[in-house]
Amino acid sequence: MSVLDKRGAEPRHPTTDRAAPDEPGTPDAKKTAAERSPSGRRGLPLFLNAVSIALGIALWWILASAGFKLPTPPEVVSRAWTLLGDGTLADDVLASLTRVLIGFALGTAAAVPVGFLMGWYGTARGLMEPWIQFFRTVPPLAIIPLAVVVMGIDETPKIFVIFLAAFLACVISTFQGVVNVDRTLIDAARVLGAKDATIFARVVVPASTPFILVGMRVGLGSAWATLVAAELIAAQEGLGYRMQNAQLYYDLPTIFVGLISIGILGLLMDRILLLAERKLTGWQERR
Repeated sequence: MSVLDKRGAEPRHPTTDRAAPDEPGTPDAKKTAAERSPSGRRGLPLFLNAVSIALGIALWWILASAGFKLPTPPEVVSRAWTLLGDGTLADDVLASLTRVLIGFALGTAAAVPVGFLMGWYGTARGLMEPWIQFFRTVPPLAIIPLAVVVMGIDETPKIFVIFLAAFLACVISTFQGVVNVDRTLIDAARVLGAKDATIFARVVVPASTPFILVGMRVGLGSAWATLVAAELIAAQEGLGYRMQNAQLYYDLPTIFVGLISIGILGLLMDRILLLAERKLTGWQERR
């Protein structure tokens, strides 16, 4: 008799197997209902986020008022309103967002198949892994001089360094996702007669999806972090360019507008990826 069969054969005691249901009016029943309420679970993090933002702005304002070389929140809002009014901020956001999206999309599109190949085929891993590890130790910013010489000063080198940052962050995560797939699942699929293509599509890809999405989130952060340096390459617009130009004139409010804009855009894109992660990995247990 198997373990499951033995469990099924064990005698049951009605008085101890199942607790009596809570009465509708009891405190335990109300507590259970509150714990099961999805709106209650979603509302608390949003409230805590709002409190955290308010405390951060208050601390910033206190430091600025205490004599630190920081612009006050009203000064930054006023400068942002001015830049929005003359169209400068909108043009900079569009230019930077375009570069990040193109570089991030190309980097992710290249990283996922390369990571799968490295994780699934030992030959591909042996050929590619030394180069991946080599370029991981070279900061993408160090590639800028080479990119300018080889690719010129148009949009290509800017997008390339962003692509490289996103690619290197995502490819390692994808590779780890493939090699960490439970071997028992693969063996069970083979026993049931599944071919390699079926195993890859029905077992490896779903099991690796959480790792891929985490790698995409890390790659997105790397792409935004590389943006400012990438826009030093003869850029005429962009958030990074505007911040570098403001630095020459000690224009702190404009620098803060650029920083906050990058932070907000990066946060929104990260939330989109997080939402996609929850939709695509609904089977995964979460706390």
